[in-house]
Amino acid sequence: GFRSLDEIIGRADLIDVRKTSGRASMLDISPLLQVAEGIRTFSEGQPDMVGDCLDKRIIEDVRNGRSHEYSIENTDRSVGAMLSGEILRGGVKADDIDVRFKGNAGQSFGAFLAKGVTFHLEGQANDFVGKGLSGGRISISRQGSRSCEVIAGNTILYGATAGELYVAGTVGERFCVRNSGATAVAEGVGDHCCEYMTGGTVVVLGSCGRNFAAGMSAGVAYVLDDEGDFDRHCNMDMVEIELLDDPADRETLRSILEDHVKYTGSPKAQSILSDWEHSWCRFIKVIPVGYKMLLKDESN
Repeated sequence: GFRSLDEIIGRADLIDVRKTSGRASMLDISPLLQVAEGIRTFSEGQPDMVGDCLDKRIIEDVRNGRSHEYSIENTDRSVGAMLSGEILRGGVKADDIDVRFKGNAGQSFGAFLAKGVTFHLEGQANDFVGKGLSGGRISISRQGSRSCEVIAGNTILYGATAGELYVAGTVGERFCVRNSGATAVAEGVGDHCCEYMTGGTVVVLGSCGRNFAAGMSAGVAYVLDDEGDFDRHCNMDMVEIELLDDPADRETLRSILEDHVKYTGSPKAQSILSDWEHSWCRFIKVIPVGYKMLLKDESN
């Protein structure tokens, strides 16, 4: 027999013609079954379509121990994906790599970011920040004294499996859609937050759009509910809302907020923490019913 596809490429003599009837039987396909002369296989390398992209400069600087500070533009897309690939291939050692950016990041900033890498962005980011986040850390804060409230786009942390994201501002729709393990903080979210979420922890320090937690089957969300009307924004088909009566919830939330301040300097989080004894009761907890039962069974 044959042990590889290479051994049968071009071997038209191995093909049998299936007997048929009707008009198809009138076709003469014997010319197609002739063994061609010459080279049977051909391949060529993939052309470099990326060029001198930002990721390549980051990889080179990390290898040479140079400073990791860059200006970023909205044409710089998927920054971090190539770096994470190099880390997984062993071409770059992930040893607390800390990279800082200023400007407006293009789509998929920090996509698939690997463990051991931290991206700090001072400015704004487009859609799909942290897509497929795989253990890395991303922080986004306003640039200078700009007063823009929305600083990151839609579908952030889509399909994330691990890692952290801290956004000191409002984000767009579908925040943490299909998140399955990352920890995330935003100071306001659009519609469909935590949609189809299967794991991880989300903290929202501001207003929420409609249809929060639609299809959310696992994970936990903590939401600042100063208006007392969060239930109007939440899809209650699979989740329930609780107060933070459990000290463990309060400690988890506090720890996340401390990290949020550490990485973004968020004035809002600082204010909450400065009066923690009176602030924690302003939060509610969103947890899927089935997930809550599972946790209870595991603890028994």
